[in-house]
Amino acid sequence: MFTMSHATMKEKDYVCSYGDGLTETECELKIRDKRCYVLREDGNPIGVMRYNLMFDFIPFMTLIYLDEPYRSKGYGAKTMMQWEDEMRSLGHKMVMTSTQVDEEAQHFYRKIGYKDMGSIVMDIPPYQQPLEMFLGKAL
Repeated sequence: MFTMSHATMKEKDYVCSYGDGLTETECELKIRDKRCYVLREDGNPIGVMRYNLMFDFIPFMTLIYLDEPYRSKGYGAKTMMQWEDEMRSLGHKMVMTSTQVDEEAQHFYRKIGYKDMGSIVMDIPPYQQPLEMFLGKAL
């Protein structure tokens, strides 16, 4: 059975292992502020999801990561639905995320109701990357 719960400091090593540039201090803040989740199947950790607040008021999902055996099996959609429900219960009216244009994630987000909202060019070293596209969804 799939579950999603706020990460605890006991799970810090697992949560912080998905580093992608996140410092240990920032990871601890995400856990403290309940903006980081551990995804589980039958009680076993299978992934991580975290978010922040864009412009201090729009929930912006910054990472969803599922271990390889759990991809393309509906866990991502379940995670997003539960997160959206929680954000709705907190009074938010929309959520956002982003992905690079060369990643398949854009198709996943559109499939679950997100719409394109613009993009930015990041061409300043060391942050150079393909075009980053933003997607959002009304709650």
